[in-house]
Amino acid sequence: MKILFFNTLAIILSIFTNPVKAQEIHHKHNYVVLTNKIPQLQPIFLTAEALAEEDGESFGDFQAIICGATVKDLTDKEAMQTFIEKAEKAAVKVVVCGLSLKKFKVDPKDIPKELEVVANGLLHDFQLQKKGYLSIEL
Repeated sequence: MKILFFNTLAIILSIFTNPVKAQEIHHKHNYVVLTNKIPQLQPIFLTAEALAEEDGESFGDFQAIICGATVKDLTDKEAMQTFIEKAEKAAVKVVVCGLSLKKFKVDPKDIPKELEVVANGLLHDFQLQKKGYLSIEL
C-alpha cells in the first residue's frame, strides 16, 4: 500500500511540477520600441542594457523600429556608425520601416547594412506584439 501511495504521489508531482519549471526556464522577455527620432536610440540602448542586466538569462530579443521622416538621416553612415556600435553592445536590433523609406524617397542601399529593413514598421511592431513582445512608442 505504501509503495502504491508513493508511486502515485511521484506521478502527480511530476505531472504538475515539470511544466511549470519548463516554462520558467524557457521564458524570455522580448521588447520592441517604435521611434521616429534617431537621437532617441541612445536612451533606448541604455534601457536595453538595464533590462538585460535585470532580466539576466530571461532577456530575449530587443528591437528598435525607426519610422517617419527621420529615415532620411540614416543615410549619413558616418553619423550612424556610433549608433550601430552602441546597438551591437546593447544587443538591440535596429529595424527600418520600408514604407517610410519609400515615402521619403530613401534608397535602402543608402542606409548602413547593419540595419534591417522591413516592409512595414507598424505591421512589424504589431506582429511582434502578437508574439508577446512588450512594446512602447516614443
